[in-house]
Amino acid sequence: MKKQILTVLLMLIASASTFAQSGKQKKADKATEAWRYEIECAGVGTDGTYLIKVWSYSKKPSIAITQAKKNAVHGIIFKGFGGDGRGCSSQKPMTTNPNIEMEKMDFFEPFFEEGGKYMKFVSESTDGMVDASDRMKVGKEYKIGVIVSVSKDALRRDLEAAGIIRGLSSGF
Repeated sequence: MKKQILTVLLMLIASASTFAQSGKQKKADKATEAWRYEIECAGVGTDGTYLIKVWSYSKKPSIAITQAKKNAVHGIIFKGFGGDGRGCSSQKPMTTNPNIEMEKMDFFEPFFEEGGKYMKFVSESTDGMVDASDRMKVGKEYKIGVIVSVSKDALRRDLEAAGIIRGLSSGF
């Protein structure tokens, strides 16, 4: 009897934890829905990658940190970023079609869902640690800066193979 009660309690704790995680993820996805972020060069990455700092906004710092990877990949595809004095040059977005995200929604929705394919192309360079100068309170929300590395070459190949963008070798 005690064993059955213990089993039920453990199952309840596990399901409560899963529910809390899914609720947290829903908030994170809602915060990202508007794609409110800024990206800037953070230095020169290894060959085939961009090293960028992503500034994400959210009422909870943990959500902004969680969404930084997703925002980084989105920024490389749709926004690009400016250069600076750290050896960085400006990078144009991978796509020049401003409507491609809506036109190819059947591709991008699963691509950017939690644990989606975008995760193959990005890694956090700060190991989850955010410098105090990269954590700012702006009104009622936080602006959090996270340094990430995006594998631009692999991302480009994947988007080309899916027919989202044209290859660099295709004619003009």
